[in-house]
Amino acid sequence: MLSEAGNFIHTQIEKQGTRYLGTPVTVENVDLAYSEGRLSIVGTNIQNPETFSDDNAIALGEMSLDLGGATSEPYVIQTISISAPDILYEVNASGDSNLLVLKDNIEANLPEQSQDPEQSESEQNMPRVIVENVTVSDTRLRLNFEQLQTAQLEIDKKSYEVTLPTFNAGPIGKPDGLPADQVGAAVMKAMLDNVIKQAKTEARERVKAKVAEKIEAEKARAMEKIDAEKERAREKLDEEKQKLMDKASDKLGDLFKRDDGK
Repeated sequence: MLSEAGNFIHTQIEKQGTRYLGTPVTVENVDLAYSEGRLSIVGTNIQNPETFSDDNAIALGEMSLDLGGATSEPYVIQTISISAPDILYEVNASGDSNLLVLKDNIEANLPEQSQDPEQSESEQNMPRVIVENVTVSDTRLRLNFEQLQTAQLEIDKKSYEVTLPTFNAGPIGKPDGLPADQVGAAVMKAMLDNVIKQAKTEARERVKAKVAEKIEAEKARAMEKIDAEKERAREKLDEEKQKLMDKASDKLGDLFKRDDGK
C-alpha cells in the first residue's frame, strides 16, 4: 500500500512539475513512511528551459516533508526541508534568465487564489494542503553569464558560484489549503523568488566591483597622463629657463668685452 502511494506521488511530482514549470521534471525515488509522518523525495531534477544550456536548472537533491498528524482537510505539512540544492542561474545572449522563465511558467499555469474560487471538478476532488514552513539550506548557486554581451565592461569571469544563506518561507496555502497538485508549484515559486533575488544581488555586486575596478584603472591612466604632461611642461620650462640663462650670459659677456676695450 505504501509502495503504491509512493509510486503515485512519484508520478504526480513528475507530471505536475513538468506541467507547471514547462520543462521536464524527473524524480529518482520517493520514500513514504506514514507511521513516522515523513516523506522523502530524492533526486528531483528540473531541466533548463529552451534557448538555454543542456545543464539542469535545478537539482534538489533530497526533500524531506514532515507530514504532521493531520487526518482531515486541509492536511497540514509542518515543514518541507530542502538541503543543499544545486541551482543554475543562467543568462542567455538575449539577456533572459532561465530561472525567471521557470517562474513565469509557474505564474502562468498556477491558478490565482481568490476568496471564493470557482473550482473545476478535478480541483474539487483534489485534497487540500497547507504548508506551515519551507526551509532551503546550503544552496549552491551557480551563476553563468558566458553568453551575455557586456559591451565595454570586459568582465573576465562570467561563471562562478556562491553558497546562499538559509531561506525560510511559509505558510503556503492558508487558510483553506491549496489543491495538492498545486502545492509543489507554490513551494517552487517561493524558492525561485528568493533565489532570483539573491542571484541578481550577486550579479549587481560583481558588476559594481568591475565598474569600480574600471574607474580606478581609468583614474590611474588619467593621473599618468597628467603626470606626463606635467613632466613635459617642466622640461619645457627648464628649456626656456636655460635659453634665458644662455641669452643673459651672452649679454653679460658682451658687456665685459666692451669694458675691456676702453
